[in-house]
Amino acid sequence: LQDHYDFRRVEVVGPTVSGELAKQGTIAMLIALLGILIYVWFRFEWQFAVGAIIATVHDVVMTIGFFVITGLEFNQSSLAAILTIIGYSLNDTIVVYDRVREDLRKYKRMPLPQLLNNAINETLSRTTLTSVTTMLALLALVLFGGEVIRSFTLAMLFGVVFGTYSSIFIAAPLLILFKLRPQAATADEEKPVSGGKALAT
Repeated sequence: LQDHYDFRRVEVVGPTVSGELAKQGTIAMLIALLGILIYVWFRFEWQFAVGAIIATVHDVVMTIGFFVITGLEFNQSSLAAILTIIGYSLNDTIVVYDRVREDLRKYKRMPLPQLLNNAINETLSRTTLTSVTTMLALLALVLFGGEVIRSFTLAMLFGVVFGTYSSIFIAAPLLILFKLRPQAATADEEKPVSGGKALAT
């Protein structure tokens, strides 16, 4: 049987990332983060843009830390996983931010912490179901996908967990820190007194 075939080419899939590839990957991530900043800034406000960037950087740093702690090989698949996590994290964050923006228009006098809490509750089921479905698919790939894509699937599984976490517990609360709507908390205090006269200060 062995006389009927020959090996024309032999390759090892998933080689260790070279210095050049690491450099290109870093540039790709920076370009992605810059694109996120510009997109969110134009679509929302600067507070949303900075919050999205911080949440995304958090997810990237945590994923890289996962590789360091577990000792997994960082290869081309791992780099692709990080870029995918950036997109996934942004998608989750935009869903929350879009609901926040709608509620800002709808409830103009609601205090910002309460408004953010309402927006998160309104999107929580969607975010949770999407994340759980994605994690189940990734878990199947981890168990049955083989060693070639192991680093990709593990990084994605870890990144999806932290991407979901950051969109709820980091991206949204940062809007309070950046004082997205400082007048909302004192809206009731600014109402004129009955009789048409404002209080003198």
